[in-house]
Amino acid sequence: MGVFTYEAEVITAIPPAKMFKACILDGDNLILKIVPQAFKSVEYIEGNGELGSIKKVTFGEESQFNYMKQKVEALDKENFLYIYSVIEGDALMNKLEKITYETKLEASPHGGSICKTTCKYYTIGDFELKEEGIKAGKEKALGIFKAIEAYLLANPNAY
Repeated sequence: MGVFTYEAEVITAIPPAKMFKACILDGDNLILKIVPQAFKSVEYIEGNGELGSIKKVTFGEESQFNYMKQKVEALDKENFLYIYSVIEGDALMNKLEKITYETKLEASPHGGSICKTTCKYYTIGDFELKEEGIKAGKEKALGIFKAIEAYLLANPNAY
């Protein structure tokens, strides 16, 4: 098994507390509302979003994947930290044991926030993950982040 790590930073005008609430704490509801073409449903199989919870995400027609199951590994509401792992689904392509995403929002000097993301891909056997394989997922995640940001900018009283 190998581990491929990818890190990214995105700067937004939205303060960390507001972005964390929209993206993480209410993200399941919000993404269904603002990007319905990307997601069909989000349902909790175990728990309610707290540590250890498992949810099933069913993708919409625009996705090449059908579903994935995610497990909440860490949720620190005071420090705006969220870690979850994709533990099942066709996004793992039978080549990955899991994918772990760590998202940390920090205040930026200009009043918005910096979203720092670390993704760890745990491969099965000697499978080597190529950069191209990650690029599409990275772009979709950024697109969803930007859609939430646009929603918050257009709706300043939300959250």
